[in-house]
Amino acid sequence: MDFDKRLNDLQLNLPPVSAPKGLYKPLVITGNLAFLSGHLPTGPDGNLVIGRVGEELTLEEGKEAARAVGKAILATLRNELGSLNGISRVVKIFGMVNAAPGFDKHPYVINGCSELMAEVFGPDKGVGARSAFGVAGLPMNCAVEIEAIFELKD
Repeated sequence: MDFDKRLNDLQLNLPPVSAPKGLYKPLVITGNLAFLSGHLPTGPDGNLVIGRVGEELTLEEGKEAARAVGKAILATLRNELGSLNGISRVVKIFGMVNAAPGFDKHPYVINGCSELMAEVFGPDKGVGARSAFGVAGLPMNCAVEIEAIFELKD
């Protein structure tokens, strides 16, 4: 499957890739694995999506924030690799939700990213292992932060 073409077919516009805000690399390749640092959600206006899910943000707004993070992850992959066609499969999605006390729908929120990966890479190669949990806070009060691991084609 041509994943770059799939992006166009789905009419997915990826956000611009942002420069690291600290001492880290957005993507590190070792062997045939690509490890992506934590990515944050950017809304259609270009601003970070901030707030606690279950307090300032609804469940659906949290899920949309996770989808926005998925787009940022895809943008980094394409920028660093030159194309998404070097991806073999999603290995793992690690999602953190800035959650209000008592909020327990973290997996539903991170589905925003997971569903996007399945749309782009297909129901087999786009679905990997996953963790989703709530945290008391994230950088700049962002709603969601997601890390990912991808297997690269030989």
